[in-house]
Formats: sequence, structure tokens, C-alpha cells
Amino acid sequence: MSRFDVDAEAIAEATAPCDGPRALLLESRAVPLGGVRGMEVHRALPQRDLPMVGAWCFLDRFGPQVTRMRVEPHPHIGLQTVTWPFVGEVRHRDTVGSDVVVRRGALNLMTSGAGIAHSEYSVGEEAAALDALQLWVALPESRRHGAPAFERHESLPTLALDPVRGEPGTATVVMGELGDVHSPATAYTPIVGAEVHVPAGSRVRIPLRADWEYALAGVDGVVVIETVASVDAAHLLYLGTGRTTIELESSDGATVFLLGGEPFEDEIVMWWNFVARSHEEIVEARDAWEAGSARFGRVVGHGDERIPAPPLPHVRLTRRRRRV
Repeated sequence: MSRFDVDAEAIAEATAPCDGPRALLLESRAVPLGGVRGMEVHRALPQRDLPMVGAWCFLDRFGPQVTRMRVEPHPHIGLQTVTWPFVGEVRHRDTVGSDVVVRRGALNLMTSGAGIAHSEYSVGEEAAALDALQLWVALPESRRHGAPAFERHESLPTLALDPVRGEPGTATVVMGELGDVHSPATAYTPIVGAEVHVPAGSRVRIPLRADWEYALAGVDGVVVIETVASVDAAHLLYLGTGRTTIELESSDGATVFLLGGEPFEDEIVMWWNFVARSHEEIVEARDAWEAGSARFGRVVGHGDERIPAPPLPHVRLTRRRRRV
């Protein structure tokens, strides 16, 4: 899902260190996506005070809603898109020749490198039920200038979560690693993204790494985290670092998405669909897209239709710094 809002905040405060446990509850904000689609998404990342969790720099949920999605070709640089559906089907096409239908249970992972473009259409001509997460992973210096790629994984490993009370929970490891379970998806930094289910009336324990930072995004139901906070579908709970486990419980059953990883190697500049390190890199990528540069290629099955880049703000884009 492309970003259609333009956040041009220049945050000048010093970066807060990622230096211990937190329990910071952050509210997702509604973001309307323009055009005739009339879609609305709920954005949990980036937050004003928390631009990243590990390498995760963007988290949108589009749904649950009944809509007709038509996201025309648009570009990306410096990131991976992680599409994780709950309901419905979306056709993904890109400039490395991919033409696949995104469905529940399958991970679709697109790596932009120096440049890629893609489109996303709901399947069929009528409005349909859609619900999914789309996340971005910032690429490290060693990979962000490389070639674009796409991969799909229809069988992902699960980790049984030890029960403190009631039944065991389950975690589907979408990206990276959790405990001793590793996703087959290609990751370029130490990271985890996992869908976690807590059975009704149960309390389960999730293994964590003390040197990584973590957050929990609500998906369905309400989960209570060690009586510190509760998370529902409208919130993200930032957990910070320094934890080796976390215990989750739910009276009626709940699903959350765990994201985390090693604190990222650098601060990023993020604007529209681009993740970079400087204002100049953003300007260069925008100019290349507007000029129809071969840098982004041509999306399979499309003609000249495309989403134009929005105007740049009248300020210099700066690196996003955490303040928590």
C-alpha cells in the first residue's frame, strides 16, 4: 500500500537512546487514501516520537472494510514491503515480472533495493471484503542500493508458546526469528515479525531477546500484557529493550502482531514511498519517477497508468529521530 500522505515534520530534538523496557501505548491514526477508491487505513508506524522498531518503519492496516482497491503503479526505494492478509484477495504486479494473488496465510515480500514499482488491485470488479497488514522494513546500507526482488512464501513456521495458564498459544513467524524458529523469508537485519494468537482464558509466554526492541500491534480482540497495559486493534504497545520474555493473556481470545529486532543501524529519511538517508536521495528518486526513468522499470500488465509523485514540501527533509 502506497503512502499518500506527506509528513514533512523536521524533528530537531536529540535522539533518545533505546536503553531499556518501556510500556508506551500508542494510538493508530486514520489516514484517508485519495482518489476514487475512498479507502481508509489505520497507521501504527511511524509515530511522531517512535519512527522505527528495529528495522520496521511503517505499519498500515487496510481494513476490515468492503472496498474496491485500485492502487496504480507507484515506486519504492530503500525498503522491503511485507504484505500479510487476513481477509480477501489482492493482485500484486511489479517491475521484476511478478503477477500473484495475495491471500491469507501467504507472505508476499518485495525488496525494492535502489528502485522498484508495483500495483495492487483487489480481485474482481465489485467491492469486496479486505483486511491486511502492510509493513515496511528499512534496508541497511549493505542492501539498499542493490537490485529489486520479490518472493512469496506459502508455508511459514509456527512456534508453540508455553502456557502460564490455560492452553498454549501459537506464533506464526512471518519474518526473521522467534525463539528457535526462523522464517524462510529473506531478511537483511536481525528482525522478527510474527502473528501471535492467545486462546481464550489463557496466559502465554513469548521468548524475547534482551538486546532487541519490540512492539505489539493489536489485530483482533484484547490482550493484556502482564497487567502493564492492554492492546486492541486501535493501538500499538512499544516494549523497548531489555526483556527476555513477555506474558500475554486474553479472556476472550486475541491476535496481535509482534514486531521487533536489533535497533536499526541508522536514522532514516522517509517521504512518500521512499526510505533514504538524505533529502538529496529523496529528490533524486522523485525526479527519476516523474521522468519515467528505467530505474523503476515498468509494471507487468500495465500501460502508462501510474501514480504521480506529490510535490516536495517547502522544507528540507530531515532524518526521523526517536524521542522515547
